[in-house]
Amino acid sequence: MTGGYRHDVTDEPAGLTVVGIGADGWPGLSGTATAALAGAQVIFGSSRQLALLPPSIAGDRVPWPSPLVPALPGLLDAHRGRRIAVLASGDPMFHGIGATLVRLLGAAAVRVVPHPSSVSLAAARLGWPLSETDVLSLVTAPVEELHPLIHPGRRILLLSAGAQTPAAVAALLTSRGYGNSTVTVLEQLGASAERVISGLASSLELSDIDPLNVVAVACPPSPVRQPTGPLAAGPARVPAEAGRDRIPDATGPRPLVPGLPDAVYESDGQLTKREVRAVTLAVLGPQPGELLWDVGAGSGSIAIEWMRTHRDCRAVAIESDPVRAGRIVRNAAALGVPKLRVVEGRAPGALAGLPAPDVVFIGGGVTRDGVVEAALDALPGGGRLVANAVTLESEAVLAAWYAKLGGDLTRVAVQRAAPVGGFTGWRAMMPVTIWSVTKP
Repeated sequence: MTGGYRHDVTDEPAGLTVVGIGADGWPGLSGTATAALAGAQVIFGSSRQLALLPPSIAGDRVPWPSPLVPALPGLLDAHRGRRIAVLASGDPMFHGIGATLVRLLGAAAVRVVPHPSSVSLAAARLGWPLSETDVLSLVTAPVEELHPLIHPGRRILLLSAGAQTPAAVAALLTSRGYGNSTVTVLEQLGASAERVISGLASSLELSDIDPLNVVAVACPPSPVRQPTGPLAAGPARVPAEAGRDRIPDATGPRPLVPGLPDAVYESDGQLTKREVRAVTLAVLGPQPGELLWDVGAGSGSIAIEWMRTHRDCRAVAIESDPVRAGRIVRNAAALGVPKLRVVEGRAPGALAGLPAPDVVFIGGGVTRDGVVEAALDALPGGGRLVANAVTLESEAVLAAWYAKLGGDLTRVAVQRAAPVGGFTGWRAMMPVTIWSVTKP
């Protein structure tokens, strides 16, 4: 038992039950749900949810404070020993308060009575199989996390943060060249006030939207590569301190595998090229939940594509140049991983105090005293270190570490076809040496 609560609340005088409720309110609840609420001595929920209960429900009604999560332990302690019910929107375990309470109290301490989620209701209205539909919650996530889901012919359901979410989604789609996507806004699903509006992302009128909504996106078979209209403005050019800043192709393809086209990155030339990036990510071997340190991150491409492999992959990009650090932030947002943490500073000093990594990649600064040592010290047993070198000096450092610790040493040489007068020839890029090792 955790925190004084019991799962078997029907047999004990005290307990906590999470009840899912829809916009249809009390009439849509099951007998199990209504019994739990009728027997509760205190009921937590949003003001909107509490107002859906009939007057006959006698339990004390306590609206959630804001912010909610930090206040939860104190609220539960204040009502310890009482029968508690918690109202949740739809399915409490699908991006809901049920999951938060289970993390806080343990699964055995929380009884959950689910209701159809708004996503389930939206799929039913649209006739979309959920198994063939991508789902993303924008309740707490930035809208930029939609980027990795945008592909030709895909269907996406989005849990909305409020009335402004549909317009933000439409603007993002249009900026990516997907203004010809069909956007459907489903308001107040299940309630008498339910309303559905639909149209193209580039032209749909979204000025009068109910805050309780789900957004459905049907991407077209092919995007419009050159978006037009006020929503299609691309990123502003940043100061060209070296005269060679590249503005990213906002409407280019975004494959799911590592090795995105170089053109999708804003860069001053400090960019791990596509072919080397794909090989490096394969050596890094990202797994869900792992944390990467990207040391000397440049344009941030390694950290960004690490995080794109799975939504639970995390990364910290360490970059000493403030202009490049700002560029990493923009690249991360544009490529769908706005939660990438960017630390401005020079390794090894900038590594102090960072959360312990599972994997470290050193793309710059390998010749600086203490960088490799600090990375190895930070890694746990079984942690992985990968370092790239393009100069003779940095290659010599990796060769010395390889002689000392072993691992794998690989050299990658890439040539790309390029014009040679009126003909075509091979233009070689600088070869890259990759050292990888697993800490014992």
